Amino acid sequence: MFPLTTPFPTANDVAFFTLVMGRMAGIFAAIPIFGGRRVPTPIKALLVFAMTMVCFPIIKEKMPQLPTDVLSLGFLMVQEVLVGVSLGLLSLIIFAAVEFAGQIVSVQIGLTIVTEFDPSQGGQLSIMSIILEMLATLLFLSLGMHHIFIGALVQSYDVLPLGAWHMSGALLQFIVTTIGEVFVLAVRLAAPVMVTLLATSVMLGIMARSFPQMNVFFVSMPLNIGIGFIVLGLSLPLFLHTVQGHFGLLDEQLKTMMKLMGKG
Repeated sequence: MFPLTTPFPTANDVAFFTLVMGRMAGIFAAIPIFGGRRVPTPIKALLVFAMTMVCFPIIKEKMPQLPTDVLSLGFLMVQEVLVGVSLGLLSLIIFAAVEFAGQIVSVQIGLTIVTEFDPSQGGQLSIMSIILEMLATLLFLSLGMHHIFIGALVQSYDVLPLGAWHMSGALLQFIVTTIGEVFVLAVRLAAPVMVTLLATSVMLGIMARSFPQMNVFFVSMPLNIGIGFIVLGLSLPLFLHTVQGHFGLLDEQLKTMMKLMGKG
């Protein structure tokens, strides 16, 4: 039973609830959909508190006896936030790859000067990055991936109890390897446009040699934009399928990361 609904919650109950909320806040802060600037801070705080209240009755069964001094509780809070941030990092990597793919597509098409304000990060991004990121966000929510992260947080207390977080060499290698996949995934997502426009550039080069009087630079810009948008539209099913495949790996990656964080 949730301690705040009982007449006399103990200090241990309140402290454990606060630590669970710290882990919840960490994972929500790392997921771009909830942790970005598009969501107001009061809404994020209310969402974290509400989700903690929903999950706490299940997690309470694993409640240990907590220390009473402020220093030890503060150290546990830092560890709990790091656990949540580490788990949410896996989704951030995929969205970073999508954003990078949009930057590559913008460079290839010639739309690098067209930038818009990104509400999730608070900076300027190319218009293609924002469009692809919005598509990935809709796919993320439609597949219910946020439910997987909430479920992983509840399950993490079986593998990773309070105070069990460790930065091991295996965990560091796993994080570095996973982050390195950003570039591979970004190139895979942008590959159809890259390959098509490379063939277009080769064709324009041949035409420039065959017809020196033709202004190739004047023709290439609208041609690249038109072909780029056509290929991007035709390759959207492939884009969504690739991103969906990486979203499908998140469940196994979350379990692997939790095991590595619990190894001392």
